[in-house]
Amino acid sequence: MRKLLLVREIYVEAFKDWTHRMLNKYFKAFSWFCFFLLAIAVYAFIYRLSTGFSFG
Repeated sequence: MRKLLLVREIYVEAFKDWTHRMLNKYFKAFSWFCFFLLAIAVYAFIYRLSTGFSFG
């Protein structure tokens, strides 16, 4: 039983901060992706305004 608790403690210590780092990198990549999509939408809107596209 002591050996099992020791293995469990080693496992917990090894992966304690893993999820925080993974979520941090995921949200950073997601925010850059959203910024890129927003920039494309703004570019398309400005392009349509400058070419005289009728929105109505």
